[in-house]
Amino acid sequence: MLLSYDGSAGAQEAVERVAELIPGSAVIVLTVWEPLSDTLWRTGSLGGGLGSAGTYAELQQSDSADRQAARAIAAEGADRATASGLVARPRCVSRSGPIAEAILTMAAEVDAKFIVVGTRGLGAMTSVLLGGVSHAVVKHADRPVLVVPSPPVGDPRRDRLARGTRAAA
Repeated sequence: MLLSYDGSAGAQEAVERVAELIPGSAVIVLTVWEPLSDTLWRTGSLGGGLGSAGTYAELQQSDSADRQAARAIAAEGADRATASGLVARPRCVSRSGPIAEAILTMAAEVDAKFIVVGTRGLGAMTSVLLGGVSHAVVKHADRPVLVVPSPPVGDPRRDRLARGTRAAA
């Protein structure tokens, strides 16, 4: 399986749920990052040259630091997964398009049986405006996807459902 991991509460919760549901499973813990140079190009900040973005050497240095940070996040996720009873290995990829696209591409590359993603709990309006990685993965996936709500999303929902069940009894 492929588990998308960015260090967020939702990603951490996804590790825990997978370990509960399918203990001992092999998992690739994927962290996706975007080089600053690609970000600047995509946002048009490189249009007139580097400008305030700095020199090419500074961009390379920033990209190297970002790559190392992403590797550390993937390693943290794999360590968390291993401590939870999964057989995990970290993987880190850079993206030049949407994060969901990078996740789906990696899932195809490793022939993942399914994809696991956490949620951050964007509100309805924010989700409409910004989209959501989990939503985009589900929408475009060619394989099963397990979406795990983060504690700030899942806990209140569980509480509401529990209250509703007690009230109906």
